[in-house]
Amino acid sequence: MAEDLIRYDILAQDALRGVIRKVLAEVARTGLPGDHHFYITFDTRAPGVRLSTRLAAQHPQDMTIVLQHQFWDLAVTEHAFEVGLSFHGVPERLLIPFTAIKAFLDPSVEFGLQFEVGKSEAEEEGDGLMQDEAETEPVLLDAPREPEPVEPAPRAEPAAAGSAEVVRLDAFRKKN
Repeated sequence: MAEDLIRYDILAQDALRGVIRKVLAEVARTGLPGDHHFYITFDTRAPGVRLSTRLAAQHPQDMTIVLQHQFWDLAVTEHAFEVGLSFHGVPERLLIPFTAIKAFLDPSVEFGLQFEVGKSEAEEEGDGLMQDEAETEPVLLDAPREPEPVEPAPRAEPAAAGSAEVVRLDAFRKKN
């Protein structure tokens, strides 16, 4: 078989990351529609990822976040998204490059994507901006020393116990 010089695998992954970018940008503008919610697994060691030292110590390789009821200030750029979440009552701000995403799942419609975390098309082509990002180390932020309690907004439905939790995607995979 001939060598794939076009790198369709990288092109396809970049296109699918674009789907996630568009979905998150729409959610940032209008909120989550209907029952949609997202499980996003990302590599905590990937270049450009920003999270507190506390979270980095608890999740040294990867982490899954849930965007459903308790998230705030979702901001989306071309290369990353930033979101506020609460972990055990402690508010945290995470910055996650799209290239760090390992899996994306919307269980409300049984839609999911998995990615190989590595170089994107722009990095493969030697794009200067992406090249600079690839050479940086993840930035670890100190956790707040005296966090203020965060009160959840009132809901029409009963809330699950407290704060966001990390969920393993294995629970949603079909067993063969």
